[in-house]
Amino acid sequence: MIFEANNLQFSPNSTVFDFQSTKLKALLKYVQQNSKYYQNSFQKNGIDVQKIKDLTDLTKLPVTTKEQVNLYNQDFICVPKNKIRDYVTTSGTLGDPVTFILTENDLNRLAYYEASSFKIAQGSSEDTYQLMTTIDKRFMAGLAYFLGARELGAGIIRVGGGIPELQWDTIQRIEPTTLIAVPSFIVKLIEYAEKTGIKYKDSSIKRAICIGESIRNTDFSLNTLGKQINTKWNIALHSTYASTEMSTTFTECEMGKGGHHQPDLIIVEFLDEHNNPVNENEIGEVTITPLGIEGMPLIRFKTGDVCYHYKETCSCGRTTLRVGPVIGRKKHMIKFKGTTLYPPALYDILNGINKINSYLIEVYTNSLGTDEIKVLLASHNQSKEFEKEIKDHFRAKLRVAPQIQFESQEVIQKMKFPERSRKPI
Repeated sequence: MIFEANNLQFSPNSTVFDFQSTKLKALLKYVQQNSKYYQNSFQKNGIDVQKIKDLTDLTKLPVTTKEQVNLYNQDFICVPKNKIRDYVTTSGTLGDPVTFILTENDLNRLAYYEASSFKIAQGSSEDTYQLMTTIDKRFMAGLAYFLGARELGAGIIRVGGGIPELQWDTIQRIEPTTLIAVPSFIVKLIEYAEKTGIKYKDSSIKRAICIGESIRNTDFSLNTLGKQINTKWNIALHSTYASTEMSTTFTECEMGKGGHHQPDLIIVEFLDEHNNPVNENEIGEVTITPLGIEGMPLIRFKTGDVCYHYKETCSCGRTTLRVGPVIGRKKHMIKFKGTTLYPPALYDILNGINKINSYLIEVYTNSLGTDEIKVLLASHNQSKEFEKEIKDHFRAKLRVAPQIQFESQEVIQKMKFPERSRKPI
């Protein structure tokens, strides 16, 4: 598949409009022929795809929700099993992971979009990227970064998450130029370097691709987490915004004024609670229609993320819109260590562990300004081995583990049923 991002990102709005309108019509024809879910949805809603002429007709199409993808997961698949090359999962709204599949074409697209994202963040074939997130466990992001660096012609070191000692040993041995990491982990890298006498300011690192957590406020100034990094380590920070469902990344250029839209890869809308488009100065839910997806395409998918968007031409010369930092989440979605979670997924795991008598989950904003999860639980077994067992359950299902704190049954009951409350917390 041939893409045109480098041209479209600097093209007039009318060129982008015409390009996306053509791709939208082709996409609708494709899902009408191959997607059981959209065949049923269009029939139920009286949609004639032949009457969708351009982007102005988007609002005539029904939105797709996370709940629908969760409930009718297999019905979204558009290809026979022998065309599927990779399986990934993302957290679902009902506690079970949702499967997404990729064909050979989709893997090529994955490589292309991430290479284009690296270019937006001033990357080139001269760079070496240190990947500080998993590439296994059915995780799309790690695979995308690896394939993208390969497409770019750059080097990539697959270190994986955690272990500051190993990260620094790798940096000193191989001298990468760019980190791909969750920002809060970069803070831990700095803390480890300071404790062990590593001269991190003199290292080979020039920039960081920040994933999973926001580093900016809505005015694009650095938030608490961004400042924690920037005040100690003067490297370029590029914020990104992506999800499995998007199969695309919005990445900041050197100006740091929002994630740039890649218009050959995705149509993006910003909708209010009634699914109507909002203006530039209004908060809207990011709603996406990825282009060029073969295995499991989505139409007007509501991400649950709430942002501002910006249409003025960026100082870098790109004319396409930019997405601001995520400032809120619909329906209690949690962003934890770069992974999107929903409370039912946490409940499901805890309910499946027999030795737990009672529990309470606390979600709060930590000192770095990112989401933190603490599980308070009552159990007769309060050993370190049992704590590790619980965390292993979380990592196996969700790839991340919350804090665990043992409490008595009485303490948890008092927290769940406060005196003046009519309902349990």
